[in-house]
Amino acid sequence: MKMDARPPLLAAERLAVEIGHRQVCRQLDFTLQAGDTLVILGRNGAGKSTLLHTLAGLRDATGGDVLLAGQPYASWPRGHEACLRGLLAQSQPDFFSATVLETALVGRHPYLGRWDWEGPEDEAIALAALDAMGLAGFAGRQVPTLSGGERQRLAIAALLVQQPRLYLLDEPLAHLDLHHQVAVLDHFQALAAAGAGVTMVLHDINLAARYASHVLLLDGEGGHVSGPARQVLTVPRLSAAFGHPLRAVADGDATLFVPA
Repeated sequence: MKMDARPPLLAAERLAVEIGHRQVCRQLDFTLQAGDTLVILGRNGAGKSTLLHTLAGLRDATGGDVLLAGQPYASWPRGHEACLRGLLAQSQPDFFSATVLETALVGRHPYLGRWDWEGPEDEAIALAALDAMGLAGFAGRQVPTLSGGERQRLAIAALLVQQPRLYLLDEPLAHLDLHHQVAVLDHFQALAAAGAGVTMVLHDINLAARYASHVLLLDGEGGHVSGPARQVLTVPRLSAAFGHPLRAVADGDATLFVPA
């Protein structure tokens, strides 16, 4: 079997991140390879979104380095990193009226020149992404007419249209019912299996246990545990990080974590 000699899609080296005077993480080291799904867990206010934005190159670290495909963000030609890394933010402000298709096509902007317009191939990519998110037939709808869950799936579709190799997702399941939560996670699991890298912030420990290959657990005080999901997701570590006792319940081959 031929080994992939390319650098990791994402790496943190001795990374330190702070919010004000509070530490989110210190001396954080990890690598995300193609095919990995890393889930960031922690209690509210632990700094999960702040860390994700730092990993996306949108926020300066206090110390250490973030490497995208082996290079710091500053080394990438301006805008080129968007062809490799895509970010789903928590909120999706809609400043202008637009259709669902027009909004999805925003994901093609990294591939267009300054005066270029989207072509038939771009539109086909956008329509396929909408279909993947259960929004087939929504192309002509105005975005303000969508429900919260539909708007969230449109944001995910726009990210899929971008076609990055690395997906950074901040609470991708917000506003989604159980059916769409599983459908979205299944879709990103398939992308990882096809060679993408996925990092996501989740709140549901059991969904993290089901879908994550690796977990980064923040304790809210600058400490962290990272590694393969089965090693990180233990009752003592989760109980300490979330500030509430948990217990593990066997369910076939899976382990569920419930409040004690």
